[in-house]
Amino acid sequence: QVQLVESGGGLVQTGGSLRLSCAAAGRTFSTYAMGWFRQAPGKEREFVAAIRWNDGMTYYGDSVKGRFTISRDNAKTTEYLQMNSLKPEDTAVYYCATSARALPTVRRNVDYWGQGTQVTVSS
Repeated sequence: QVQLVESGGGLVQTGGSLRLSCAAAGRTFSTYAMGWFRQAPGKEREFVAAIRWNDGMTYYGDSVKGRFTISRDNAKTTEYLQMNSLKPEDTAVYYCATSARALPTVRRNVDYWGQGTQVTVSS
């Protein structure tokens, strides 16, 4: 059992920045990788970023490359998503995700989900 606690969402203007955090608790010894997905109204949940826990290898969705950065704090079992140059198209509910098996770049690789945090980017 893993519990994920997200924070950092909010309202920001176009071009602004936000930093999301996700702290994992419970059976975190089994964590292989963590990541982020997002879901806009009427759209499917899409991959944003992932990080492998042991060595920090990262992977990004095409729409956020060069703007978003994922990182982790091993001691706190926490991941972060630094979002810069935000666009209205980034408006979505952002979900923390963790996997004991693989990089969570697709939904089928996700073992646990956070409850989501709203990010709204105004034009």
